[in-house]
Amino acid sequence: MSNIPETGRTPRVRIRLVVIQVLVFSLLLTLGGRLWYLQIRNGKEYTDEAKNNHVQQVVQPAVRGSILDARGVPLADNETRLVVSASRTELMKMKDKGKAVLTRLAGVLEMKPEDVINKIRLCDSETPKPCWNGSPYQPIPVTDEATTQQALTIREASEDFPGITAEPTAVRRYPAPGKARTAQVLGYLSPVTDQEIEKAKDTDSPFLRSDQVGRSGIERTYDKELRGKAGVTRYEVDNLGRVMGQTKSDPGIAGSTLVTSIDARVQAVAEYELAQAMKAVRQETDKITGRKYEADAGAVVVMETKTGRVVAMASQPDYDPNAWVGGISASDYAALTSKKSNYPLLNRAIQGQAPAGSIFKVVSASAAVRAGHGFNDRYNCSSSYSLGGRSFANFESKGHGPITLGEALKFSCNTVFYALGHQEWQRDGGLKPKKDAHDWFYRTARDFGLGAETRIDLPNEVTGRIPDRQWKQSFWEANKDVWCKQGKKGGSYVEQIAYESCLEGNQLKAYDSINFAIGQGDVLVTPIQMATAYAAISNGGTLYNPTVGKAVISPDGKRVREIKPAPHGKLPVGPETIRDLDKGLRSVVEPGGTAAWRFGGWPQDKIPMRAKTGTAQVYGKQTTSWLATYTDDFTIVMTISQGGTGSGASGPAVRNIYDAMYGLDDAGNQDLKRALLPKPQKTLPKINPDGTIDAPAVKPYDPEAQKVDPEAGGATPPLAGPPPVWRD
Repeated sequence: MSNIPETGRTPRVRIRLVVIQVLVFSLLLTLGGRLWYLQIRNGKEYTDEAKNNHVQQVVQPAVRGSILDARGVPLADNETRLVVSASRTELMKMKDKGKAVLTRLAGVLEMKPEDVINKIRLCDSETPKPCWNGSPYQPIPVTDEATTQQALTIREASEDFPGITAEPTAVRRYPAPGKARTAQVLGYLSPVTDQEIEKAKDTDSPFLRSDQVGRSGIERTYDKELRGKAGVTRYEVDNLGRVMGQTKSDPGIAGSTLVTSIDARVQAVAEYELAQAMKAVRQETDKITGRKYEADAGAVVVMETKTGRVVAMASQPDYDPNAWVGGISASDYAALTSKKSNYPLLNRAIQGQAPAGSIFKVVSASAAVRAGHGFNDRYNCSSSYSLGGRSFANFESKGHGPITLGEALKFSCNTVFYALGHQEWQRDGGLKPKKDAHDWFYRTARDFGLGAETRIDLPNEVTGRIPDRQWKQSFWEANKDVWCKQGKKGGSYVEQIAYESCLEGNQLKAYDSINFAIGQGDVLVTPIQMATAYAAISNGGTLYNPTVGKAVISPDGKRVREIKPAPHGKLPVGPETIRDLDKGLRSVVEPGGTAAWRFGGWPQDKIPMRAKTGTAQVYGKQTTSWLATYTDDFTIVMTISQGGTGSGASGPAVRNIYDAMYGLDDAGNQDLKRALLPKPQKTLPKINPDGTIDAPAVKPYDPEAQKVDPEAGGATPPLAGPPPVWRD
């Protein structure tokens, strides 16, 4: 038992408790202060850092679906290439904005440093091509043609190339089977933009930053089906970029396959023959101007008459769509968009507009019947037609006397249609139109589908122009101030026209109507419009929406969505008039017709041919060549800007396309073994169990193979004696 009294222990215990309490309070105060410092004083800083502990997405771009011709031949597919890309985000963190890295990269890739640097600059209104119009946060391709050695050099010396990757990637390819580029029909791809990503984020088909999207042609129209769905793997990472774990993975889905109605073999023929026709006519002298024909542009459409499906569509000048793959160079972009190259990106089959010339006369003949004129009545085909002191000549001032409308088509008699157009203008009240004016010629043109889109499944189709009273009024209102400022009475031709237009440009005058009756004046049409109209005459009156897409097939080949032919109207005349038109057009290729000299030896008894020639005049330019033709199965329309007459410039090329399709020689003998497409392709390509489609081989078009050796008892001349002078 201790001798220390109780009263001595108590103060020491109390002191200890006080010390412990002070320590605990100090610890609590320190913790509280630290919490205040972390959550309040520096709360925003640490919150921002915590946000950096987030989920990162690694995107595996979907393999874009192939585009096939009607038999399964690839027109656009993919190939694996070594793609070198640059991360703009990483490069911009460097002091020199990555210039040193890109210069070293240029040395490895054997490129100019400025070309590499330009590849990763962002596009805006002031930055010329090349530049990057996609998202600045995704890797930007520098080249898709890297060699294995170049890729190894970059990967093995990664410390010298921060922000640079070299990876095998599926890249779009346009193989041009049989040398058929099909450029304007296919279109091209480019990276998705931030604006497109934002616009599509709440739709059923959102974009990822790695996506490439179609910018023109069927690559654009069917982009959603072709694009597929990218694979996305999500990783949780900390603010230092260290992977903490995988959270979720969405497998990629390849794009669907698009089967088109294009036949690569016929497409190759159409492209070759159009280019050759333009080349040939440039060697001829225009008798009007005394200069060689310029033949600066052209187009041809081959269409199934009973469905509206496009078998071939060529436009000149054309280009190689592979130029866009991996990013287009400055020189290529300049060539594709310059006036000097005449804008090869334009698809002149759907975007080229010109007066129709005499191929418009099927519209005028139909309008005359609707107005009460008999198709088989007699109309005077004089050498000229007089109006107000002016004389409007027949083509080459030749007359044929009283003829029917069918014969007016055969001889392409302008004066018959001048007189009919003038009469109907007078019936409608002339300069003071009646309230119930029929305007049969203008109304019939619109009922033939002119002045409106054909609804083809290609973007950026133009409507052409039907210059009726409403158009005249709106056009005058839009331009009268300029005309009044520029016009001068008794001045130059242009000044006098501006003066007259200022005063009365809204009036539909007599000469407007007589010019319209032969497809001249202010009327504008496109090749696809005229092909649709002539196909309708062939099939009995149905105006079909022209289509390039034929079917969409899922990646596994189990789901097939066929794109059925769809009509958008009927011709505004009855079966009897359609038969009369057909008979008149058939006579055009028979003896005496304007196209007979180009179709000599054609087997009319086996494959009835119908045609209409046209030579359209354009102010300040040489004449435009038109030729519209059809058989029971196919319609072909060709036009050559500044190319001369219809039969003269376009005739040989159109004949050669038909010969190749039907397997005909110059004498009209048919060999089905050589025939490319004697009947429309009705079935789809065979789909294998694994979803693949076997593609038949396509040989380049050989025009010499269509000819027959006369020594072997082959072809006879198309016509005995020299060709006729009369051509339209």
